[in-house]
Amino acid sequence: MPSVSQVELRTARTHQLANGMVLVGEPTDAVESAAFSLLVPSGYSTDPAERLGLSSLLCDMVLRGAGSRDSRTLINDLEILGVERGESVGASQTSFSAATVASNLYDALDIYADIVRRPLLPEEQLDAGKLVCLQELHGADDEPSQKLMIALRRRSYPSPWGRSSMGTEAGINASTSDEVNDHLLQGYRPNGAILGVAGNFDWQQLVGRVESLFADWQTTEVVAIEESAPESGEAHTHYDSNQCHVGIAFPSVPYRDPDYLRAWAAVGVLSGGMSSRLFTEVREKRGLCYTVSASLQTQRERARVLCYAGTTAERAQETLDVTFAEIVKLGEGVLDNELNRLKARIKSGLIMQQESTSARSGSIARDWYHLERVRSLEEVGKLVDELTGEAINEYLQAHPPSGFTFATLGPAALELPKIAN
Repeated sequence: MPSVSQVELRTARTHQLANGMVLVGEPTDAVESAAFSLLVPSGYSTDPAERLGLSSLLCDMVLRGAGSRDSRTLINDLEILGVERGESVGASQTSFSAATVASNLYDALDIYADIVRRPLLPEEQLDAGKLVCLQELHGADDEPSQKLMIALRRRSYPSPWGRSSMGTEAGINASTSDEVNDHLLQGYRPNGAILGVAGNFDWQQLVGRVESLFADWQTTEVVAIEESAPESGEAHTHYDSNQCHVGIAFPSVPYRDPDYLRAWAAVGVLSGGMSSRLFTEVREKRGLCYTVSASLQTQRERARVLCYAGTTAERAQETLDVTFAEIVKLGEGVLDNELNRLKARIKSGLIMQQESTSARSGSIARDWYHLERVRSLEEVGKLVDELTGEAINEYLQAHPPSGFTFATLGPAALELPKIAN
């Protein structure tokens, strides 16, 4: 496998429009595709408390026709261009991603400019949009692991940052066409929007096209978000099943923090691959559960490590106890052989990202959001090469896992570790 330093060096470029929108591009002629990620500052944290799910409903509605295209024509035109697309609502942003052959990049950008700036938001399709959102919400209710993790985030993050992007049935049903339109005007704005583009394109030509599409997009005043304490109360949710789902969360450092890579690497030792500690100790050696994992999930100002284990009701207490013990033990440090395996996985991921314009466009857009600059794959590879067990252990000594939050879902409540009290 080639090292990260052996892959083609690409240089990211940036251009800020007068209205505040930022274009970040990483051109290369080594591929035949191009992809972009368009982030607009309309996340679930901006939903009114009585209209949870409004951002997700808006995300569905903007794809029901835009500009001169009705709903059917819009989707058909994207398919004719061979666009592979995706949409998602996060805490602070709604993300639109698209990938296609390089020759179709600008035509695809034209369509997405209409989607975020001139959506039709047909009132007669509002009920259909609500139905789509409700189906997603009910699907999560029927999936206990997802239901558990939603509860864990609400208990771990301050509100509104721990909300579910899907909202609530009451919030979705109560949303009106006027409220959808108002939410568009407030959140789909250039100040705070980021467009990341990667692949085979000419930078100057791209800048000109983006200026022509977005330069006259009017800014909107940013409304401050008020925070409140995380959800409290009973950690257990009753669920009539022979399975039990266990969630453990603790604070970490966000992506923009200088210690992020060390924190992320420590979690990678805990959970990542079949040699990780959780897989080895909880599943392989003891056979306690059918799945166990941990991930560092970052927002701009805050981050949490979220751990999950799914097991039988009979083995739930032992699963919780052993999983928690391994998390606490992480504070004692990592071993060099564990770090070496982790580095190999990281480099594989970086090289695969080099070959995916979709992955890279999303990565450079997120980099700008968190860091206000873009880190090249070479820079990230160098940081990984320089990462040592000693550096990780220094971080863990100063920031051992602590401040735990628990959530369980199953037929009976479990005894939580005393340290949580």
